[in-house]
Amino acid sequence: MADFEGVYSVLPTPFTADGEIDFESLRRVVDLYVGAAVQGLTVLGVTGEVARLSEPERSAVLREVIQQVAGRVPVVVGTSADGLKKCIDYTREARGAGAGAVMISPPRMPKLNSAAVVAHYRAVAEAVDVPLVVQDYPPISGYAMEPQLLVRIAREVGAVRAIKLEDPPTPLKTARILELAGGEPIAILGGLGGVYLIEELLAGAAGAMTGFAYPEILVEVVHRFRAGEVDQAAKLFYRYVPLMRFEFQEGIGMALRKEVLRRRGALAHAGIRAPGAGLNDSTRAALDRVLEYARAQPDAARFGL
Repeated sequence: MADFEGVYSVLPTPFTADGEIDFESLRRVVDLYVGAAVQGLTVLGVTGEVARLSEPERSAVLREVIQQVAGRVPVVVGTSADGLKKCIDYTREARGAGAGAVMISPPRMPKLNSAAVVAHYRAVAEAVDVPLVVQDYPPISGYAMEPQLLVRIAREVGAVRAIKLEDPPTPLKTARILELAGGEPIAILGGLGGVYLIEELLAGAAGAMTGFAYPEILVEVVHRFRAGEVDQAAKLFYRYVPLMRFEFQEGIGMALRKEVLRRRGALAHAGIRAPGAGLNDSTRAALDRVLEYARAQPDAARFGL
């Protein structure tokens, strides 16, 4: 489970102005995140607009990312599906393509219970030999996993290597999971745009898995924290958390992230697929303001601002 320490950046899926996948931009954004010294990448996640991709597009994005990464960092692939067979099929494809791990949310099903959730992860683990990351994100799965259930999954399904925790309050839930684990190693990665990263680290998290457009900041926060420079890590985090908070707005967060990545030169076009919301003039003006604040920080140039 220690393999999942640090920062794993979640990739967006870039589109052209006419809505087709922009593979050239995808390659650039892979290189941007890898160049920021992240510990790994995650593809086909929620913020990659995976629900708006066709089956052939999913496969094409997966192959392109694995090829562009070229073994520089591990790649975690989202393989969640409502049906067990489809989840296993996605997982087999990811493993065959060279994924280092897969990330899976509980399936959406009527009257889902803890026994069914554990059985789902166990069945995938038995079918495909690949490390699993349990994604705890109730808005997507429709099911909130209590700390006791997450510990049970980690104990009973040996392939589980980490939990991606996105059910706030994440620092409190992180601490509760580790308390219930009683010293057993469970790697917990925060998500939610990184907006609670320092508090999650203080609670015992191993790092973060998020697509924040300035991964360099997250990498430095985690590095300083792990080096015992907790106060310095916290000060750095609090200088830039306004940008994280603004980027992670519900409903338009992906559009904001893509706009920032466009301004960084990684994406040619910041569009998202319908029915996702785009940005209006006032939101762009607000983004200008928060970026201006971030660029005024003394170490901004180090982080590509």
